Amino acid sequence: MMMKMRKCQRMMAMVTIVLLSTVSSFAQDNKKFDPEKFKAHQRSFIAQAASLSAQEAAAFFPLFDEMQQKERAIFDKQRKLWDAKPATEEGCLEAIRSYDQFDQELKGIQKSYHQKFLKVLPASKVYDCIHASNKFHRETFKKMMKPKRPEH
Repeated sequence: MMMKMRKCQRMMAMVTIVLLSTVSSFAQDNKKFDPEKFKAHQRSFIAQAASLSAQEAAAFFPLFDEMQQKERAIFDKQRKLWDAKPATEEGCLEAIRSYDQFDQELKGIQKSYHQKFLKVLPASKVYDCIHASNKFHRETFKKMMKPKRPEH
């Protein structure tokens, strides 16, 4: 059971890294990407899914933004780590160990912020926010991966 959970956590971390990388490259390739619009859409999606009141949203989203900023810093480190395969076995081993350490840091950040969320929201709403955030990223990734039809 624990092994499946770890595998799932690693998969979610990889999906998030790919999503953030794709969003980042999309932002560079397509001038239409608006990070503020993306953030507003994400907030709206989460607030609606978790039925957050205006006061709850005002307490939750600053913490959520802090968490995402810290996670993004780790994702950037992980992405840099995989940009080029090390030339030696020792280098590969160190890259794997570093990647695992980054995963642990991510889990620590999430755990810490989940505790902070619980101070401003009931557990059921924190659960709904976490679930909605994951769902938002999955749906966004799916939309980005759909082939674009040519316009006529």
